[in-house]
Amino acid sequence: MRVRLKADGRLVEILADGQERILPQPVTEPAAAVAVGRTADATYARRVRSQTRLTQAEFAARIGVPIETVRNWEQGKRTPRGPARALLKLLDHAPDVAFSVLSSQK
Repeated sequence: MRVRLKADGRLVEILADGQERILPQPVTEPAAAVAVGRTADATYARRVRSQTRLTQAEFAARIGVPIETVRNWEQGKRTPRGPARALLKLLDHAPDVAFSVLSSQK
């Protein structure tokens, strides 16, 4: 069985003729587990930003996202996903490198 994860999060089986068959989605996590995950993500996003000693507005401007995005991450209303999660991880481990690369993109 060949399986592929689609960009939208769906799992599909690749059939012999190249067609795709959508696989049943796993049961989602209980709301309590999601809330715990969001709290951990919010704490992580807040910690990464505070280590840079930037305000939410300054941090948002430096990484090129709206300030509302940073606020939502830190309040647990939204979870950083994909590239944003990778950027936060890079900022956590090598902020000088990340900001250097981001500033050279302008």
